[in-house]
Amino acid sequence: MNISTGQPRLLQGNEAVVEGAIYAGCRFFAGYPITPATEISEAMALRLPGEGGTFIQMEDEIASMGAIIGASLAGAKAMTATSGPGFSLMQENLGFGVITEVPCVVVNVMRAGPSTGTATHVSQGDVQQARWGTHGDHPIIVLSAATTWECFEITVKAFNLAEKYRTPVILLTDEVVAHTREKIVLPPPGQLEVLERQKPTVPPDWYIPYADTASGVPPMGIFGDGYRYHVTGLIHDVRGFPTERADEIVPFMNRLFRKINQHFGDIMMVKEELTEDAEVLVIAYGSVARAAKRAVREARERGVKAGLLQLVTLWPFPRQLLEPHLERVKAVLVPELSLGQMSREVKRVNQGRTRVETLNRIDGSLITPGEIVERLGRM
Repeated sequence: MNISTGQPRLLQGNEAVVEGAIYAGCRFFAGYPITPATEISEAMALRLPGEGGTFIQMEDEIASMGAIIGASLAGAKAMTATSGPGFSLMQENLGFGVITEVPCVVVNVMRAGPSTGTATHVSQGDVQQARWGTHGDHPIIVLSAATTWECFEITVKAFNLAEKYRTPVILLTDEVVAHTREKIVLPPPGQLEVLERQKPTVPPDWYIPYADTASGVPPMGIFGDGYRYHVTGLIHDVRGFPTERADEIVPFMNRLFRKINQHFGDIMMVKEELTEDAEVLVIAYGSVARAAKRAVREARERGVKAGLLQLVTLWPFPRQLLEPHLERVKAVLVPELSLGQMSREVKRVNQGRTRVETLNRIDGSLITPGEIVERLGRM
């Protein structure tokens, strides 16, 4: 069943994630229902068979993460979706995906926690978990969407980054973004860039699965194409076999970081609103960025030169795109639906350049534009 493009459609964020995944070439989904992400599973169950894809409802989120890793190794673009408690269960296999360099996309529709929390209320409390939830020293790419269109657009980008850099990519939305319905026009095939993983150009017998390359990303052989190699969660040599040799461990770990670090310019993304002459900068992401966008416009009407820096890439933290603003603005406001998970990073990068204030809410309700405007007026 194809969804028509070129015509306006009234979609919620979760449905737009599904359309973005299918546009990007996702043909395998494994998941377990959980509020407020369930609509992604439901829509995938409906859409994938018509696209020649496969949907599997798993017994839990641990298995869901394992299934998409296996599907990706077999050549499919794969995704799962969950919320906070399920995201916690995925962490061990997420780490497995990182160390084995398996491209896949994990959508976390954030809700209030810890534990079961308030299942139907909005939160942004999983930002640090997305960066550090799985143990060990490792890089990760985490993106954030604020609108229904961005749920489509950034899902496509998440798949592109996963395939390009052979890594799991996490997309964070939240309950409000997921359930907000907006009119969007889905682009025709080919309008947005869709990338595929780099495959080996040598025969299977010559293939070295974890060879170093200039980009830091080795070509990925597909098991179904005859490229059979050892896959393990242990630190491994270039052929995939476990090693305890320092001369193999250190280059491997350095390459894991280098394939992300040397491509910051491609990975780090922000959106700016009225920042050119801003004296007070709002830094926000997700549903709070929606409120902040309206707030900076209203603040301008009241004579406050406010601007918005919306974070699309959360990790690696886009400090190179933030630092020029910190050099010239008089103050920064970081509103977020937590007690300050991202503001800590802003303060770390700021290093005393300017004043950083926070606006926090943890009761499961939104931060309103009026609350942001009021704070900007006092700043």
